[in-house]
Amino acid sequence: MTIATPIYMDYQSTTPMDPKVLDAMMPYFVDTFGHPASRNHSFGWAAEEAVDKAREQVASLIGGTAREIVFTSGATEGINLAIKGVAEMYAEKGRHMVVSVVDSRPVLDVLKRLERDHNLEVTTVPVDKNGRVAAEDIKNALRPDTILVSVMMANNEIGTVQDMAAIGTVCKEAGVIFFTDASEAAGKVPVDVQAMGIDLLTIAGHKMYGPKGVGALYVRRKKPRVRLAPQIDGGGHERGMRSGTINVPGVAGLGEACALCEQLMAEESKRVAALRDRLEQGILAECDEVEVNGDTDHRLPHNTNLSFAYIEGESMLMGMKDVALSSGSACTTATLEPSYVIRALGVSEELAHSSIRFSLGRFTTEEEVDFVVKQVIESVNHLRAMSPLYEMAKEGIDLSTVQWKGD
Repeated sequence: MTIATPIYMDYQSTTPMDPKVLDAMMPYFVDTFGHPASRNHSFGWAAEEAVDKAREQVASLIGGTAREIVFTSGATEGINLAIKGVAEMYAEKGRHMVVSVVDSRPVLDVLKRLERDHNLEVTTVPVDKNGRVAAEDIKNALRPDTILVSVMMANNEIGTVQDMAAIGTVCKEAGVIFFTDASEAAGKVPVDVQAMGIDLLTIAGHKMYGPKGVGALYVRRKKPRVRLAPQIDGGGHERGMRSGTINVPGVAGLGEACALCEQLMAEESKRVAALRDRLEQGILAECDEVEVNGDTDHRLPHNTNLSFAYIEGESMLMGMKDVALSSGSACTTATLEPSYVIRALGVSEELAHSSIRFSLGRFTTEEEVDFVVKQVIESVNHLRAMSPLYEMAKEGIDLSTVQWKGD
């Protein structure tokens, strides 16, 4: 069987749009083009109906209600609205927030801005060697002036899924708002904002086979009612939290993407996890000195992150032109620094530089997995054949004791 290349295994960066999502979007580009806020004629009514349907679809996927869904341009905007909105609205209550060390780059960057420009204090909580946050560590980091805790539900590099219910319980007991970036988790693993005690949650359409440039923010309305200061003014759309004309085609696509994920999740996750295991086991069977990064018991079904000792990850990527992979998250691949997520696990800088993220998805096939396994094995063998460090290690030399010239 002929394999079409390049093969896409970077689903955690972005996903291809499902054709059914495109079908759901098409009517709202040309024929049903009305403004959903135009309530005086049928064009506006039709657009509003599409938006209302999408709200229900998004809410259903995460266990919320339609009135708790605010549409945004994506997860990054949702993160900004959630964190900055809380910082401004609850400034009189406190100026302290808690975040996990492996949270998404947009979350960490927003908090850095608030620390620098608005005198916010941030406590960063560590993770264990598998990338999991302990609820007890969150509890110990809380202060009387803490107003928000942010923990990414599923990590975008290593795939580790956090114990959200335990962390949510800690936040509820302390009366602190609990926010999560669920852009990697939603649609892949079950999400229930009620059972998990989540007050704010953001998702992105392009992470779940929907369109780019559209996302949603869940904002809890009861127990407690969360209030946000808007970050975009002008028109009072989305209950005053996010002004601007709604992207009706994009929102319709996001809603359909959520509905498909809810419908297919159980079966799809089982199939993709089997493909992930096939990939992982195939590589580990033929390559030594390979480490699996993250929690192998609590992780996304479509992710594996591997470190290949004595090899530069970027060299592997350059050598496998027929496979689309990543050495980190799409938010951080512009830098040559080793992944901050991998380093947070206690992995050495050298091994962190050798990490490769493999992420599969809805359209991945067994034939593609087998092709990638073969490509990886060939690349590893080729690069290690040129590595004096690998040869020395195989001879039993402890590289940490070697005195290199220039040291």
